[in-house]
Amino acid sequence: MELSINEPEKLSKVTHALSSKVRLSILELLNKGNLNIHQLAESLNIPISTAASHVRVLEEANLILTELRPASRGAMKVCTRNFDDVHIVLNSLHKSSASDLKTYEIEMPIGQYVDFQVAPTCGMANHERFLIPEDSPVYFHNPERIQAQIIWTRKGFLEYKFPIVIHPDSVIKEIQFSLELCSEAPNYDPNWPSDITVWVNNVDIGTWTSPGDYGDRPGKLNPTYWKDTTSTQYGTLKTWKISNETTMIDDFHLSNTTLADLALSDKDYITFKIGIKEDAVHKGGINIFGKEFGDYEQDIKLKILFE
Repeated sequence: MELSINEPEKLSKVTHALSSKVRLSILELLNKGNLNIHQLAESLNIPISTAASHVRVLEEANLILTELRPASRGAMKVCTRNFDDVHIVLNSLHKSSASDLKTYEIEMPIGQYVDFQVAPTCGMANHERFLIPEDSPVYFHNPERIQAQIIWTRKGFLEYKFPIVIHPDSVIKEIQFSLELCSEAPNYDPNWPSDITVWVNNVDIGTWTSPGDYGDRPGKLNPTYWKDTTSTQYGTLKTWKISNETTMIDDFHLSNTTLADLALSDKDYITFKIGIKEDAVHKGGINIFGKEFGDYEQDIKLKILFE
């Protein structure tokens, strides 16, 4: 997490959240894995209401993420630590390394893939209807795929090509890809891990394990006809960042792949492939959301920082 004295409200929330020994203990417990509020209260020997209050402060500071999951009695709030470290800049004259960089951004509709391999369960839909018969991979060639706002498959991959429209003398400092996604289970299952890999220019930049397939509530952008189903409803927004030093997913180290490994100067486009390896430990499939489905109003977004 990057903090600056130029953002006093955000800085104040985070420093307040870190000022409590109980909240620091909660963060330490979450280093070992996700826990619900009852488990945190039991581990710290404090009332559940007190644990919930501390969790709320950490959540408001964005230091942890919470998610409601089905439980034997109603639902439980599961907590996940959101950052490995916090960096605070107290010099108001300090400029971040990205402050002088230019930005190129483009969004790719999720149905505009150039290559694919899929297997049942698989399908796609838009804001009005299912676009193809479910579990029929041959229909992924259908031109109507361009309209897709949600695509799912239990195996395989989807591949996209993004043009690089910047001055040829530009020096690329960082590439970012972001999209909303989750695992693909029958109907939905929040405890359905899936090892999802991303390749950029055919280079494996790392694998992220999606915890599950979410359907406990309607996605914020979903159409009425979909909200009434027992299917996947929303995902998690993830961002892959490749720089000259490393590859990150959100603000966590993912791999040692760097820009130098991607041979960016060889072509005027970048390929982005996302899917499940044949030898993956957790073959839990993938759901990809467009700007009219799920919780986030965006397609697959490419952002290039350059000078």
